[in-house]
Amino acid sequence: MRTCRAAAAGKLTALLATVVLLAAGCGGGPSPRAWAAAVCSALTPWRAEISKLTSSTDQQMTAQTTPAQAKENLVRLFGGAEQASETARRKVEQAGIPDAEKGVEVSEGFRTSLARMRDAYGKARDAIDGLSTSQPTVFYDGVRSAVETLNREYDASALDTTRLNSEELKRAFAEVPECR
Repeated sequence: MRTCRAAAAGKLTALLATVVLLAAGCGGGPSPRAWAAAVCSALTPWRAEISKLTSSTDQQMTAQTTPAQAKENLVRLFGGAEQASETARRKVEQAGIPDAEKGVEVSEGFRTSLARMRDAYGKARDAIDGLSTSQPTVFYDGVRSAVETLNREYDASALDTTRLNSEELKRAFAEVPECR
């Protein structure tokens, strides 16, 4: 008798665990407002870091430094932008999928856009890191080319919001204080 009850209890526990797992998979993501707040909290420091790095890059491009110094600084700057983009992408991923119409597509769009930006910065870092500094003119031409490629790839990675239109999420982004 004891064995039957133990077996029945085990089956009931397994059944309840299955029901809980299935229920967790249906909807249950963060509300649109909670998700928008998490995304904006991830993107605010990223934007600040990218702005700071862009300003530093502009200064670096006009500063009177040796090619070796410029290379070291630019590699560090683009590496920082790559890391900041990955951190923001990871935080958006951790925010989950919003429980909203087109929530999966919108979340994926944000993550894909940040991954492409991360990759563009990494490619620019690698391109500059691979440049020789022995001939300054050739080096700076290579830097300009890497930055032009970065700008094109960065622009191409922008989130296409025309396909990711969710009224619930639009409202949420407009309402939460983290997005202002």
